[in-house]
Amino acid sequence: MPFVLGACRLPTFFGYRGATTQAHDSHVLFAGTVITAIVVGVIVTLLILWSVFRYRRRSEDMPKQFQYHIPLEITYTVIPIIIVLVLFGFTVVTENAVDAVAPNPAVAVKVTAFQWGWRFDYTSQHVEVIGETTEDPDPVGLNGSPCAPAVDCLGPGLVLPAGQTSRIVLVSADVVHGFYVPAFNFSRYALPGVTNVFDFTVKHPGIYRAQCTQFCGLYHALMFFHVVALPPAQFRAWVRSEQAASHPAPSIAAAKRALASASGKAAS
Repeated sequence: MPFVLGACRLPTFFGYRGATTQAHDSHVLFAGTVITAIVVGVIVTLLILWSVFRYRRRSEDMPKQFQYHIPLEITYTVIPIIIVLVLFGFTVVTENAVDAVAPNPAVAVKVTAFQWGWRFDYTSQHVEVIGETTEDPDPVGLNGSPCAPAVDCLGPGLVLPAGQTSRIVLVSADVVHGFYVPAFNFSRYALPGVTNVFDFTVKHPGIYRAQCTQFCGLYHALMFFHVVALPPAQFRAWVRSEQAASHPAPSIAAAKRALASASGKAAS
């Protein structure tokens, strides 16, 4: 059912359509399951109403009994089993698709949850973003511009390239935390001593609210962060700017001092 309805514009049922390809698969499964439940509920309701009015009491005579109608009993036993098995099959396929990791992701980020903030380590790019709940650091917005913390984002920014697969390696530095991005239809525990690995493929540029969902101490309620999906070119520009900020170029005065020192050593 979910895959049959995948090409349709499914209702959200008060959920998210999914900002990642993995989240979209989850949305299709969720919407398909709800639609299946509605169809089954309507059929069952109609059968109940039909039975109520068709076999309502008309006299004191014993009505015709059907408790030994074997074909009917087999039918209403087998059909629910088939429905459950079909939904179970679609669930397994969707879970495997959501949990699948690509062999060569465009970027890998180690996400460390701690009391009470987040650290994002871009291991290959040698970039690190650290955020404390009370400081709201690195409020990265679209196009590299700052975003208003009260409107666009909260907490530190996990910056990812849109349209490309990003690898997330999730760990905890202390207690159990919850990594939750509502628009991604995704939640995963950050557990001490456990490493969780998963992929995101954000479909479109945007800013997506995220937070810790597991009570982890005094400032749990402030443990927000945001995911910023940038076009690949802008993501590369952001990486270069972060690298330059962490390794600033020497000033002219410092360069002159270093040159004078080198010249003095050569003369001696």
